[in-house]
Amino acid sequence: MDRHLDLHLDRRGGAALRRRYLSLGVGELVAAGVFLVAALNVVLPGWASTERPALWGGLAPLLIILVQAGVYWLAARSWTPRSTMPRALATTYRALRVANVALLAAGLVLVVRHWPSSPGHAALAIGVWAFAVVEYVNYFLVRLSYPASRWLGTVTQWRTPRLVQDLREARSGG
Repeated sequence: MDRHLDLHLDRRGGAALRRRYLSLGVGELVAAGVFLVAALNVVLPGWASTERPALWGGLAPLLIILVQAGVYWLAARSWTPRSTMPRALATTYRALRVANVALLAAGLVLVVRHWPSSPGHAALAIGVWAFAVVEYVNYFLVRLSYPASRWLGTVTQWRTPRLVQDLREARSGG
């Protein structure tokens, strides 16, 4: 009887976790889409063509990292809670972890090289790039995302992001 109850609770907990991952994955992909549409239709039309690369220097890494995160959460639904990340996917995300650093560095070069003359545009360009850095840190180094009501007390605990935990479990084989 206890084993049957444990399996039932696992299924219920697993279903809740998969729903949460669905929400996180779709949320990251929608955020990427909204940022892209806003940039193309609202922000960039007001920028000089020589300054647009500055915004793309921050926006491109942000969009790429958000899409990686969305794909990760959606893919994690297939192995959660009973298995580990497939090794091929883990290898891909380990490579992305390194490639994203190069992408962020290249983005910063674009922001600086095409620094906007308007202080507002300059602040937006560097702010979007900084947001990309925060997303990278949140997924690949230290978890930064928590509910607002618990954020101050929890962020200082330096927790390992779920993606990094999955990468470690895939390397160790479970």
